[in-house]
Amino acid sequence: MNRRQLWLSLITLGMFALVPPLTEIIDQPFYVDMMARVMILAIAAVSLDVILGYGGMVSFGHAAYMGIGAYSVGILSYYGIDNGFIQFPLAMAASAFIGLAFGAMSLRTSGVYFIMITLAFAQMLYFLGISLEEFGGDDGMSSMRSEFAGAIDLNSPIQFYYLVFAVLAMVLFMMHRLVKSRFGMVLQAARSNEKRLQAVGFPTYRYKLVAFTIAGTICGLAGALFANLNEFVSPDVMHWTHSGEIMVMVIMGGIGTLIGPVLGATAFLLLEEYLPEWMELLMTNAGEHWAIVMGPILIAIVLFGRGGIHALFARKGSGHG
Repeated sequence: MNRRQLWLSLITLGMFALVPPLTEIIDQPFYVDMMARVMILAIAAVSLDVILGYGGMVSFGHAAYMGIGAYSVGILSYYGIDNGFIQFPLAMAASAFIGLAFGAMSLRTSGVYFIMITLAFAQMLYFLGISLEEFGGDDGMSSMRSEFAGAIDLNSPIQFYYLVFAVLAMVLFMMHRLVKSRFGMVLQAARSNEKRLQAVGFPTYRYKLVAFTIAGTICGLAGALFANLNEFVSPDVMHWTHSGEIMVMVIMGGIGTLIGPVLGATAFLLLEEYLPEWMELLMTNAGEHWAIVMGPILIAIVLFGRGGIHALFARKGSGHG
């Protein structure tokens, strides 16, 4: 990470840190929950970027791990287990296990076949969620916020916000260390020329599988936070369209940059929130057709915004970060 990218990361995190006091000044507490949602989806997007941007693995079912994490919290809450010290590790462990199992099979394919099999596995979990009538089926289920034995009160919007903020900062730091380690170098080399790397003796399948499992684990953590934010869990979180949104966030922000997906998640969710209102100001009843404008914006970023939002702030070719 060069100096410019470091400053961009610090400024971005600094702006997130200032949200609660600023919302108190302008008396708009709604923004605390909204920006907490942005950071949670940013965590999921960063986890996808690890395998997409650095490993070249185009997973179109990444939201499945977010769903596993969310349902782990919801199901435990359903049975009266609200202890966060149990819920969060279990959510991450369950997501890691599913990531390992799905990755072990998916990584035996490549190209479009890899994309399709990750999509198929995610949809399998989605339909499984719909079939679980005990846990609400298609209607979903309510969930109590996790309890941390007095260490932190997640019922407090400010404390919950700063927990999410701390997790995002920790994930960014850990993933930066990961991609700059020897493991990360092998992962990036496998993306560039896997056959050559195998020829010199590197077991690339194992490296990619470990990366896939780590990404699933982090996304499961985001899912656990998501369940706490909404106090509700439904199969929709695992639908392929949600996986597509997470991928769009990564592409919008800048693939292979780590801070890029955070910027992409912020831009995507703010557009989703305010674009209908802006369109309504221009023309009556236009707000309900906001997707007509959102689509071309995303296409323009993909086609012409080479490097995503991150490229607007960092020099082209400055490297991954």
